[in-house]
Amino acid sequence: HVYGMASLSRLFRSAASVPSRIPVLFKGFATSAKTSGASRTSGASTPSISIVRDVQPGDYERWRELWDKYLEFYEEPLPEEITQITWQRILDPSNEQQQCILAEIDTGDAPETETGKSPIVSGFATYLLHPSTWSVTPYCYLEDLYVDAQVRGCGIGRALISEIYRRADEQAWGRVYWATSDDNYAGRTLYDKVAKKSDFIQYRRLK
Repeated sequence: HVYGMASLSRLFRSAASVPSRIPVLFKGFATSAKTSGASRTSGASTPSISIVRDVQPGDYERWRELWDKYLEFYEEPLPEEITQITWQRILDPSNEQQQCILAEIDTGDAPETETGKSPIVSGFATYLLHPSTWSVTPYCYLEDLYVDAQVRGCGIGRALISEIYRRADEQAWGRVYWATSDDNYAGRTLYDKVAKKSDFIQYRRLK
């Protein structure tokens, strides 16, 4: 809905049988890194994207910080139980249907380590794989996408989507899709460059 995030959960539950949210914007371009092999970008200005990778158990504190900001922005507080279950699911190696990737950046004011500046996790994307009656291979539903407000505009959103596309090509997923609000102009500026707008309209059960 706004510069930096776009809600999917309000728009696409019927298509994927799950809620959806996706953030926004990012006019800059950044090459996404492969999860395995730890590929890195180079020659980018500060802050620059360091790597896009799978979430790990040690990421909880930073992931939770970004997750809470995500929920706060949408003014949709969740019970603690749901947040904890979500974290457990994205870490569960037996749960191949729900995955989370993180984007790290190198910043000029990051603390020094033996190998240089410490990368900071600054964005995440959660996606779901599900079967489809229209495809032999799974569809991928991009449910959540969020980037820290302090580093928006350096290509993190594009890098997260690019990494999901890379996995889709590598594993032959039948489709990658998401939804956003009609008035999410900032987000759609990016989405129009990396995806094709669907003609379908969403319906939901009346309550």
